[in-house]
Amino acid sequence: MKRTVSLLMALALIVTMLFSTAMAETAELTYAEGTVLRMATGYNSAKTGLFFDAEVAGEGVTLADGITYHTGDLKPTWVEVQNDLKVVFENLYQGNSATKEFDFWKERLNEVDMVSGTASKLTEYGEAGSIVNIAEYLDMMPNFKAYLEANPIVRLSITGNTSTGAIYFSPYFDGVNDIERMPLMRVDWVQKLLDGEGEFTAEASNKLAAAVYQPYMPTTGTVEVDVVTLDGTAVEKVTKNYDAAGNIVATMNAAADLDGVAAVNMLRTYIDTAYNGYYGTERSNLFIGQNAAWDADEMVALLRCVVANPQTLNGTDSVQGLFSREDNNNQRRVDMKRFAGVLFGVRGLESRQDSLWIDSEGKLRDARMEADSYIAMERLNAMAQEGLISKAFLETAEESTKTYLENDLGFMHYDYNQTQTVYNQTALQEGEKYMAVMVPVARWFDGTSEDGVFMRFTESWRSVKVDGWGISVAGVEGNQDKLYAALKLIDYAYSPEGMILMSYGPDAFIKTNDDGSYVTFNFNGQEMPVIADATFEELWAKASGNYTNYARQFLGSTLSFAKSQAFEYQCTHAVGKEGAGKISVAIGLGTIKHPELAVTENPWYTSVPTVLPNTTVENNMINEFADLSTKYNEGKGGQNLFIDQIVNGYAVEGMSSADESAATVKDTMGGTQYLALKQRAWDRLTEYYANLTK
Repeated sequence: MKRTVSLLMALALIVTMLFSTAMAETAELTYAEGTVLRMATGYNSAKTGLFFDAEVAGEGVTLADGITYHTGDLKPTWVEVQNDLKVVFENLYQGNSATKEFDFWKERLNEVDMVSGTASKLTEYGEAGSIVNIAEYLDMMPNFKAYLEANPIVRLSITGNTSTGAIYFSPYFDGVNDIERMPLMRVDWVQKLLDGEGEFTAEASNKLAAAVYQPYMPTTGTVEVDVVTLDGTAVEKVTKNYDAAGNIVATMNAAADLDGVAAVNMLRTYIDTAYNGYYGTERSNLFIGQNAAWDADEMVALLRCVVANPQTLNGTDSVQGLFSREDNNNQRRVDMKRFAGVLFGVRGLESRQDSLWIDSEGKLRDARMEADSYIAMERLNAMAQEGLISKAFLETAEESTKTYLENDLGFMHYDYNQTQTVYNQTALQEGEKYMAVMVPVARWFDGTSEDGVFMRFTESWRSVKVDGWGISVAGVEGNQDKLYAALKLIDYAYSPEGMILMSYGPDAFIKTNDDGSYVTFNFNGQEMPVIADATFEELWAKASGNYTNYARQFLGSTLSFAKSQAFEYQCTHAVGKEGAGKISVAIGLGTIKHPELAVTENPWYTSVPTVLPNTTVENNMINEFADLSTKYNEGKGGQNLFIDQIVNGYAVEGMSSADESAATVKDTMGGTQYLALKQRAWDRLTEYYANLTK
């Protein structure tokens, strides 16, 4: 099928470069029509491969394009790729995560042509000569080359060797240069507790648990922070006046025998006094407004009020505060330690690579070896001891966090906006509202002040993801047709039409005008396609409004390469758009800072590359430090000592302080040597970048 050539503004730069004179003189990737590519590629499960599996297709599934697909059929996106590129895809995908899929094939790479893997593993095996160096063919890949030239930080993130400029995998972007995870709250509960004239009253409430959490923010003095005005048009300063109001956590901790009603009124008085009436009777805006200015201590005070007032909030005797999406899935549980970084100003807890970050001197640091990381986890453990973190997260309850929102049991978690605000349509009742809220204020040490800076900063920033697809040297060896077809697939995915296809699926799933051009809408200042009405209806019917599940399981898009958030945005519930819109305004006006996908003047703001160009010898040495990966694992069935600490106290058994925990990682787990090896690669990469930009 010929794709619409009414090209989008978002891709104008690529188009210009694609049709430049230099590109016109470039050799082309030609291969025999019908070349077979053996694909061991997909996204984390059998349901999300290039071909339909039995669980998704069943007895046959008819999609919005009017075609019925069966088990073993190519999904619509890949039917179009196969037709456009005139290749034949053979399914060898085992339905694993990137790590396990590559491990399955690593001794049998002669049996596959393309394989899924983590960026680090594909680079490691590329350096060993097992994965094709794509960079050698960039001049034959005009679309991919243009994308890298337009996005130099992406080039750095995928460079596997700074001597050769080698690239061993095609990068995957789940959106790029945008916020990823964000705090979400039941905002109707916040309004119910904090808003209105006079005192809060209730027929019944619970007693607060004995105080364990201690203040993080100051207890005296004042703190000024920048906020967006309530109408979203400008930036203004608000003052937290601790001399006038005290620290709310300290005040609550000093009170004896506090119940839920008294706690709410204490928090109301604090907001009125500390902010000098700035929030008026809509005190909830401290947390949920465009002009929100909340911090970790204020959140703890709010959580205390929430868990002590279930009778008011859900009509029962119990409600859970902080929770994770899935209590039995380590991949979701680690969102709690990521949230700790945002709350308490700790870098590296939501890094693009391991737990690495770059300090203001340009040196690599590792959150696993920083005392501040363990202090942050201990603060969450204190919250857990008070009952402010869900019982299910602490593995003491039968109720699953998966059902918290639909059963009116959970208040707040840290996650993706689109997938979680879907619950406003599928689970919540009229008047109930689960929404993304502003990133908290914390003290961040970005090198501009010895005392740190009170500001909003998020490390959850979209860049190259940790998974990608590589080309097997043994698989394509001696067969130029296979090699060129695999390279053509990567290049095609970064062409204007390929980038739309890999996000939206074929044209049959996109709304078009009478002349066949796309109907578009403005997304982040760019014109992007609108999905067809039938597509929108289908994703709700087949995936309960979860765009990513629908795209991967039914369309076969968003499995790799560059995923635009424009499709996902259209599927976001109105409440999700409202919350994300406020955060977007704050980012645009500079009141939420984030890592940059560039080499910045202050290196503290430079995003860590997804992979660093360590040599084969260095990678072999890094692999010897097994505890760093097994004990700080972020996979579904793994263990993570940060999470263990949130639940049980200090992460490393037998340790009694944050300093001891950090020292154990440095000295016993090989952290010092690991970081030195990563620093070598970072130094080479920065030198490579300097030469690249001369």
